[in-house]
Amino acid sequence: MTETVERHGLKVAAPLARLIEDEILTGGVTADSFWQGYAALLRDLMPENRRLLEVRDKIQAELDKWHASHGADIDVGAYEKFLREICYLVDPPERVRVTTRGVDPEIASIAGPQLVVPVTNARFALNAANARWGSLYDALYGTDAVPGTASEPGYDPKRGAEVVARAKAHLDAVVPLDGAVWGDVTRLAVEDGGLVLETASGPVALAAPEAFAGVRRDGDVLRVLLTRNGLLLEVVVDATSRIGGEDPAGISDIRLESALTAIMDCEDSVATVDAEDKCLAYANWLGLMRGDLKETFDKGGETVTRELAPDTTYDAPDGGTIRARGRALMLVRNVGHLMTTDAVTLDGEETPEGMLDAAVTVACAMHDLAKTDGPRNSEAGSVYVVKPKMHGPEEVAFAETLYARVEDILGLDRNTVKLGVMDEERRTSANLSACMNEVSDRLVFINTGFLDRTGDEIHSVMKAGPVIPKDEMKGAGWLAAYEDGNVDAGLAAGLAGRGQIGKGMWAKPEEMAEMLEAKIGQLKAGANTAWVPSPTAATLHAMHYHMVDVAARQKELMGRDPASLETLLTPPLLGGRNMESAQVRRALDDSAQSILGYVVRWVGQGIGCSKVPDINDVALMEDRATLRISSQLLTNWLMHGVITEDEVDEALQRMAAKVDAQNAGDPAYEPMAPGFDGPAFRAARALIIEGAKQPSGYTEPLLHKYRREAKAKES
Repeated sequence: MTETVERHGLKVAAPLARLIEDEILTGGVTADSFWQGYAALLRDLMPENRRLLEVRDKIQAELDKWHASHGADIDVGAYEKFLREICYLVDPPERVRVTTRGVDPEIASIAGPQLVVPVTNARFALNAANARWGSLYDALYGTDAVPGTASEPGYDPKRGAEVVARAKAHLDAVVPLDGAVWGDVTRLAVEDGGLVLETASGPVALAAPEAFAGVRRDGDVLRVLLTRNGLLLEVVVDATSRIGGEDPAGISDIRLESALTAIMDCEDSVATVDAEDKCLAYANWLGLMRGDLKETFDKGGETVTRELAPDTTYDAPDGGTIRARGRALMLVRNVGHLMTTDAVTLDGEETPEGMLDAAVTVACAMHDLAKTDGPRNSEAGSVYVVKPKMHGPEEVAFAETLYARVEDILGLDRNTVKLGVMDEERRTSANLSACMNEVSDRLVFINTGFLDRTGDEIHSVMKAGPVIPKDEMKGAGWLAAYEDGNVDAGLAAGLAGRGQIGKGMWAKPEEMAEMLEAKIGQLKAGANTAWVPSPTAATLHAMHYHMVDVAARQKELMGRDPASLETLLTPPLLGGRNMESAQVRRALDDSAQSILGYVVRWVGQGIGCSKVPDINDVALMEDRATLRISSQLLTNWLMHGVITEDEVDEALQRMAAKVDAQNAGDPAYEPMAPGFDGPAFRAARALIIEGAKQPSGYTEPLLHKYRREAKAKES
């Protein structure tokens, strides 16, 4: 049992109180004023938080009743009328204008990749922050982005030559030469402030001379800075290196500005179920905001210490200097309105975890706001918070109230905190303009999340009938309307030039060739950022932003007809279609294996996000959003007789044996078979059997319950 201390009528876990009072609070905010303000915030806002959750339940009950009586034969016009009657749909504002000020260019005006990483893992968090720059040579060499693999240990010269050719071909496409290609260059230098490029046929120049941005000399190493669509590229010339020594111009690498922004996640990619876990998350975020987070670990038999990368200065062509930031601009994702935490209790009751996140993560960021020299996270003086899992404009308005109260407690100017609204719940998608209107003075981010949004889609129409299989969802009409509608709403509100319109995660971290083919489509769809699972993926995805002028593409899209609300509201039902038993069995096995593979790590080891092998042993980046769609699909099929409870149990037991085998090399792993009675297995089963009763189909309540059980057994 964690020791507690009393603060203004609150019982606070002692480790959390010490962290806040001894390390986090700064800027003249005293412990007494913080706790007094936070206690008042809880007393004032907890009743409204509770009411909003009750509204969710009431609306879901109305949806269940309507869908049960109408089945799969839905008149969308009548359905829309019903949704307005129960206040699921609201009238959109006549005009929405985002007026947010004080936004850093990485969010406001430059398009680029975005990393999402569990903040509880300091090494991952530092890697993400430092993923602002990445080696294109390394990213191509170490992945399937260039076909084949190294044919020998260490460096394979043949593969190296293929990588160099591919990287230089990219330069030809995005920073071309006038009358030559980069592979022809035999000398690259900077003389009298100008870029000198020579080939065997004579001197050449950049087709767009303004693409030359600067130069830096580090001993014998020359670093030439180029620019494309607001992003920086660095051509490294080092003839003393192995790669440079074999290159006609001495080029040893091409480095790309990659992850412009990184979301440090306190939500779906972490497993934080108690005060101990929350302290770890907050301490790491504090270290990132102070700039002193370090992590020491063993790598290849050597001890490595990782810390935040510095900025770099180059000489500009005009005689001045240009500074290249060394770190991604960091946002923090707080949890939503649903979950509570025992880290702070009031009158014996757990308090909303989202409120604790709001107060503590913003307080941590004040260390960055107070900096007067050296690298800062936000040079515009803002704190960036991503707020997930809100249902409709009333809940977004509540978030506005919450963060305004936090600003008052901490003595911050109004709208210092900038909000990102995740468009991942059906009621938010259907009312997105109204949601944006509630935070129009602090909005900097909207995005789509296919997996969570699909989970909510299934839960919302649970009683209407069986839904289509997971692998058919991406072709469903509602999804296209959802993705397009998000962009339409953002552009109509003037978010372009003030914030990010984002798209979701690439979930296959080993499939980079496929990513290079597919993910450029998100930019063409109007997104100026999209999520990637690793620094390597960020570097490869950056190539897309060189190839697509997103700002120009957004201007083109402003003239199209808005996405159809009717299509958005049309449920993805089987509609009387019978699936073959083999197809059902494959889908059942696939979802059962996916659920178990993720839950066993979450519950047993507290790992909230990792590469989890799927049923075909392909590593997929999994978090709670993936779990939500798989569990809700099987819940729906179980409800409507597509599968039986016996079939679910049989599939779970068979797939538990497979997951055990996939994790056999992990010494910390506890097998689920043959007992099938551990907390992880029981959690996975409960997510399916009890899925219809879970609020909005969320997985957190059950995961937290069984993770706490597992931690209790460990202690």
